[in-house]
Amino acid sequence: QVQLVESGGGLVQAGDSLRLSCAASGRTFNPYGMGWFRQAPGKEREFVARIRWNTGSTLYADSVKGRFTISRDNAKSTVYLQMNNLKPEDTAVYYCASQRITLDYDSWGQGTQVTVSS
Repeated sequence: QVQLVESGGGLVQAGDSLRLSCAASGRTFNPYGMGWFRQAPGKEREFVARIRWNTGSTLYADSVKGRFTISRDNAKSTVYLQMNNLKPEDTAVYYCASQRITLDYDSWGQGTQVTVSS
């Protein structure tokens, strides 16, 4: 079983940047993809971004396109989410998850809080 640990969250002002990290440990880590999701208070969890582990192909939610960048370091088994021009509506707990070839996400981190003040 792989363990995922997110870090890098915090309290920032609108327009600021943050970089989240998600480090994987455990068995040999070679997922089909890695994703970032977020959940704001009172709302359902939503997809943010995804990266294919081998090809680096990316996909973004419309709400973050052009502001967020997902990347990965295969050697470090780590995926990143660079978040620029943050908005108050980006406030949420951010989770990373590993994706299987069946496209479902099977392992999740504990989450890291991102709070953006206006």
